Amino acid sequence: MDIFFGRRYAEEPFPIFSAMHLTILLIVISVNVIMAFVFKKTSGKKISAFFRFGLAFFLIALYIMFSAWSVYVGDWSIDYALPFHICDAAILLTAAMLLTRNRLVFETAYFWVLGGCTQALLTPDVGFDFPHFMFFYFFVGHGIVVTAVLYMIFSERFRPYWSSILRVFILTNIYMGFVAVINVLTGGNYMFLCHKPENASIMDYMGPWPWYIAVLEFIALIVFLVCYLPYVIGDLISGKKSSYFGKIHRDMNM
Repeated sequence: MDIFFGRRYAEEPFPIFSAMHLTILLIVISVNVIMAFVFKKTSGKKISAFFRFGLAFFLIALYIMFSAWSVYVGDWSIDYALPFHICDAAILLTAAMLLTRNRLVFETAYFWVLGGCTQALLTPDVGFDFPHFMFFYFFVGHGIVVTAVLYMIFSERFRPYWSSILRVFILTNIYMGFVAVINVLTGGNYMFLCHKPENASIMDYMGPWPWYIAVLEFIALIVFLVCYLPYVIGDLISGKKSSYFGKIHRDMNM
């Protein structure tokens, strides 16, 4: 059981773009492509609700299992085990998105998941070897939030607009302010707002605190724009100028 649920960390960093990593990426991409096709075909049918609630409860159960494992191995601590890092928060956010079908929650999940969680899949910091529970938690968790966003796009016909970028950027900064307060209260370093990660990371090239935070914000804005690019291209091809410029009252139809 120690192989699956123990506290033993990997002896070596997870090898990026190794055979194992590429296989996992292929599985995640293939499953999501298939599910996007399924969601599109079942849109408006009764089975669509099954997918929506099933995904939501799976995400919630996944996070509960992670918390239970942390407590079981004595690794839970208020200064780093709360769901305030973007990828951890995205799991609960996408569950809320599926349960409420709220457009602002969808917009936030869209940019957080496609901008953050997909990057985590490409450059994973797992810390545990296959077949440990945390190995599966990392890759399944980051893959299933993408599936949840694809459900909203292909089954519920949700989409972001130009104005969504500004809304989510402002909301993300408000969230950062909230997390900064949490860091002060808990002594944590959620979202790496207090200092850079202990392990080597891209933040090492972004200057000292707090300047690397400003650089990260600029990068986040660029990533948001890239995430919106498919809709820019699609709207230009289809000639839907009203969608392209994104009217506020349509965006906020919640």
